[in-house]
Amino acid sequence: MRVRVLGCSGAIAKDCRTTSFLIDGDLLVDAGTGVGDLSLAEMSGIRHVVLTHSHLDHVAALPLMVDSIASQLEEPIHVHALPGTLAALKTHVFNDVIWPDFSRIPTPQSPFVAFHEVQVGQTLNLNGKAIEVLPAVHTVPACGYAVSAGKGSWVFTGDTERNPAFWRRLNQLDVAALVIETAFSNREKDLARRSLHLSPQALAEELDCIDKSRHYPIYITHTKPAETELIMTEIQRFDQTQPFGPDVSHDIRWLRAGQEFEL
Repeated sequence: MRVRVLGCSGAIAKDCRTTSFLIDGDLLVDAGTGVGDLSLAEMSGIRHVVLTHSHLDHVAALPLMVDSIASQLEEPIHVHALPGTLAALKTHVFNDVIWPDFSRIPTPQSPFVAFHEVQVGQTLNLNGKAIEVLPAVHTVPACGYAVSAGKGSWVFTGDTERNPAFWRRLNQLDVAALVIETAFSNREKDLARRSLHLSPQALAEELDCIDKSRHYPIYITHTKPAETELIMTEIQRFDQTQPFGPDVSHDIRWLRAGQEFEL
């Protein structure tokens, strides 16, 4: 399974793209501004989109992508998300005011987009990949995903704050890599808590929930561009002082747009 990072920033700036991951060329996990770096041919290969939640930095490119490849579509792009996320998209984006309702055009019987509700705990089987919907704790209905092609899972928390249910399930999975958000620095930890995001201090507490017998790479995503260096410095500081088992630290890395992983 090949995972390509299209965007992993918490906002936009030069060389910063918001959240989106392309898996095996046919599955898009979130549809932030990173989708805009794909060619038309690459966009046309996407058959399914799974969304973590409705916030703009995770869905902004979806309507534009569909518009770009609509004339080439032989079947709808299938968009999978929680009921609350789909309701938000239908009400506030695909509403014939902000953007055309692509779930009804060119005809309701043969639309450009097909929406599919998912529930936490459900597993989707799409093009040879198993995609489990994981719990998240955010200001709107939200989830994470664990994606597997038969071996270890690539796990993405989505936007979330402290989340005991997530860790209980994660410790039952064969995890090949974990992508976890840390949107704010410790100096903004109160804002992070109010907006239900993680700061390095909260991240350290959350990572303590990992079963001590397990060790896998942990990639930090969704950092605000103005605070990225500070956030990573604060994470490195706690990572060096809080060992993960005897003489072993967490394997924490910074995610970058353009990275590709084979799992």
